[in-house]
Amino acid sequence: MANTPIVPPAIVLCTLNAKYIHASLGLRYLLANMGELRAQTALREYTIVRRPAELADELLALLGEPQPGRAQVVGFGVYIWNVSQTCELVRLLKTARPALKVVLGGPEVSHEHDQQAIVALADHVITGWGDVSFPKLCNALLHGPAPLMKIIHGEQPPLDQIELPYTEYSDADLAHRVLYVEASRGCPFKCEFCLSSLDKTAWAFDLDPFLTELDRLYERGARQFKFVDRTFNLKIEASARILQFFLDRLPPAPLIHALAPDLFVHFELIPDQLPDRLKTLIAQFPPGVLQFEIGIQSFNPEVQQRISRRQDHAKTLANLDWLVTKSQAHLHTDLIFGLPGETLASFAQGFDTLYALRPHEIQLGLLKRLRGTPIARHTQAWGMVYDAEPPYAVQQTSVLRRDEVQRFVRLARYWDLVANSGRFSRTLALLLQGPSPFAAFLAWSDWLWQCSGQTSGLSPEQLVDHLFDYLVGQAAQLGQDAMVVRTALLADYLGSGARARPRSLQAVLPAQRPPAARSGAGLAPRQLQHGLAVNAPMIAP
Repeated sequence: MANTPIVPPAIVLCTLNAKYIHASLGLRYLLANMGELRAQTALREYTIVRRPAELADELLALLGEPQPGRAQVVGFGVYIWNVSQTCELVRLLKTARPALKVVLGGPEVSHEHDQQAIVALADHVITGWGDVSFPKLCNALLHGPAPLMKIIHGEQPPLDQIELPYTEYSDADLAHRVLYVEASRGCPFKCEFCLSSLDKTAWAFDLDPFLTELDRLYERGARQFKFVDRTFNLKIEASARILQFFLDRLPPAPLIHALAPDLFVHFELIPDQLPDRLKTLIAQFPPGVLQFEIGIQSFNPEVQQRISRRQDHAKTLANLDWLVTKSQAHLHTDLIFGLPGETLASFAQGFDTLYALRPHEIQLGLLKRLRGTPIARHTQAWGMVYDAEPPYAVQQTSVLRRDEVQRFVRLARYWDLVANSGRFSRTLALLLQGPSPFAAFLAWSDWLWQCSGQTSGLSPEQLVDHLFDYLVGQAAQLGQDAMVVRTALLADYLGSGARARPRSLQAVLPAQRPPAARSGAGLAPRQLQHGLAVNAPMIAP
């Protein structure tokens, strides 16, 4: 029997993810909503570490040789983390095949697109939602009449008219990648550094079909779910049903310790809204299952007001304290450095306030001026200077010198290596002693930079030796006893599972030791999630 010829796709959906473990929710929304064009559409995901020339060759091979009268479309999801690489990829594709129709979507090209090189190269740009607009554009490009406008404002349909994308996750996705899901879109809050501030409100998907799709994913073997909702706990009834959905899939309480659950679920919470109904549900989850990302951003009330951020300080502190002390959830909290009017001293106070609550992670981020965000209105008044290249990080403000910003960037990197890595919990307690944990870590950060000149490439063994030298040799004023420091470092190092022999621990390391399991409940899934950039919908918000 003759082989059936392989017909090249008419449409390719493509994006460059930050890491392989990310699976683009946006591309799958578009694929699920292609209608009659679904059979002619292919999905291709790459990572930003790949050379654009290689990707261009692969996409051109997938598309096959051009045929007269047959149009082909490639749609790209464009974000701050991939815009530079995607721009070069589009340039190569259009040079090799000028007739190829290139369509862009995503937050990076949805605003301020007049001066963007990648927009100049493309044929069309869909701003905002693309679930309906992208299939319509593809129909017009393939069958006519061709659209006249280059910039197309995405149509926002009712959510019940959007096909859910979860059947588009492959078995390989379920086995090897974090699955992004959403129970709602949009955000009612107006935080000016965030693109979601443009949404005005939030829209919820019908929970019954959504939970049916989650159940199908679970039955297929999915065990890691990352909710991209900006305000998961905005609607308590919906939040409670979703939490109960996952509770129902855990082993019975008497077996929970014998049968360690392999489920991992990530939510983004509003910090000052945690009623008793949600607390009751959250308290029932065992360690390692729930992770909450909680954006504090700033504890400075003047800064909060300036950037239109509403946050009840007392409720935020009380809820964080409850989550740390009364639940088994892993807390990933966020602070942003460089907000207009935030000084190094006021940021330090906010950090110390948050650290006193002992969340599991404090993510230290640098303000970025995302295209279209209202934070731009403060540029002149507060002397905000941003990098012209992605990710558009703040370089200085009227109250922060450039060298202070760079000092913070180094501190944030070292904080990830020492604190957020989970490898130095005992040693960190020694390092942060004093009236201000932030000041203590800043002093260590300054010393490490002077000593090593590195913010990357530092091995765990090098960090052990640097920590020992600092705590014992270079910071005698801290009053740290060498044996106390060595004991803490030894326990941390052995608990991390590392196998080499740091200089400072040579005298106390066992001559031979069996492989050690990583310490800390839920460490492996926590590190899997740490630092993930949410691949939100490609052309949807």
